[in-house]
Amino acid sequence: MNDVRTHQPTLYLREEELRRGIELLYFAYRDFTRDPDVILAKSGYGRAHHRVLYFVGRNPGTSVSGLLNILRITKQSLSRVLGQLVDDGLIEQVQGTIDRRQRLLSLTNEGQTFEEGLFATQRDRVASAYKAAGAEAVAGFWDVLLSIVDEDERATVLKQLNGP
Repeated sequence: MNDVRTHQPTLYLREEELRRGIELLYFAYRDFTRDPDVILAKSGYGRAHHRVLYFVGRNPGTSVSGLLNILRITKQSLSRVLGQLVDDGLIEQVQGTIDRRQRLLSLTNEGQTFEEGLFATQRDRVASAYKAAGAEAVAGFWDVLLSIVDEDERATVLKQLNGP
């Protein structure tokens, strides 16, 4: 990390500096997903399953359409992944009380335990990085990440982050 810190780009919008940032995102994502990938692979799951488990866990009672809005994936892709998680007893679907066509999603106890194990690996990695970088850097990092999100989606993302 010292190599990154000592390389304080004064012209951070230059092509090489932008490439440096993009490469860091790729490498960080590679390592951020490595530990959960090992756990997922042992269970026959992939990253799509992880995302569904994570966001159903963060939004218990969300509808299938609500989950589609969060994930921005096709209904067909979600159907395959969600079907497997339901069949395996990690997610439960209940019929909506107002609109009986709605399927509301929640983690089962087994699903919550599994998701917590996946989350723990990433929580520890991020907590360590936050501690090393400091509060000001973390705030700047959040600003950068939010600015990468499409402008018309930022309010939705902030609402997700801040809860109901």
